[in-house]
Amino acid sequence: MIRSMTGFGRSKYEIEGREYTVDIRSVNHKYSDISIKMPRTIAYLEDKVRKEILANVSRGKIDVFITMEDFSDKGKEIKLNKQLAKAYIDELRSLAQETGIRCDLNVVDITKYPDVLNIKDEDNEELIWNELKKCLDDAISNFINMREIEGNKMKIDIVERIKGISTKVSEISEFSSGLIEEYILKLNTRIKELLNTDIVDENRLAQEIVIYSDKCSIEEELTRLNSHISQFLDLIEKDSPIGKKFDFIVQEMNREINTIGSKANSLDITNRVIEIKTELENVREQIQNIE
Repeated sequence: MIRSMTGFGRSKYEIEGREYTVDIRSVNHKYSDISIKMPRTIAYLEDKVRKEILANVSRGKIDVFITMEDFSDKGKEIKLNKQLAKAYIDELRSLAQETGIRCDLNVVDITKYPDVLNIKDEDNEELIWNELKKCLDDAISNFINMREIEGNKMKIDIVERIKGISTKVSEISEFSSGLIEEYILKLNTRIKELLNTDIVDENRLAQEIVIYSDKCSIEEELTRLNSHISQFLDLIEKDSPIGKKFDFIVQEMNREINTIGSKANSLDITNRVIEIKTELENVREQIQNIE
């Protein structure tokens, strides 16, 4: 299934007082460009997050926003620096005696002084990663699902346009098949009018017809154009990232239809060429957003 490069996915995960939120959004981009914003406390996990995204997404400008709230006591150890606290108390009492100021000290006040009370986080990197990964995987799944839904809508529209182009190519082929006969008739009539005679040099006429046929023949271009259309319709059924391949095929289709247009000696063919080029431009705009 083809995927759009535009998408959004969100997930939220809570466990034992820890709350994780992951938002992923993307727009089209020629390559893969990932920007990750996450709390400094878990910034060491950024590389793992990036690898998870790259394992599931091949192209797009992707913005990842991660938040984490930790209200649990798991992995936390409170350390009281008693020696430092006593030093604060001694110095404050000494100051009170020297200045005659009343010394009203309580434990809570002492703990507010620098480095008296410390909260130490234990090494729980693996725990945090496992929990974050659950939230991240769910967000990626939602993100890809939205991309695939959007991609399927694009596929329906593109296939319809390509089939319309195929119909117009068939019409061009029908129009081109009678061009030589029409040219022979016009050339024969014109020669007779100019020379004022019913006698025509058949050898000279044959040479002119060969030259004209070679100059205006579009059979090779039509064959290649039909081949590109067939490749396009086969490729759109693939599951792998195909946006860049689509871009190449559309370029080749444009090349062939431009050549046909330059060789066209028929208003009907010229009109079909213009219609095909218009549709190819619409298709090209669509595939710019395919992964």
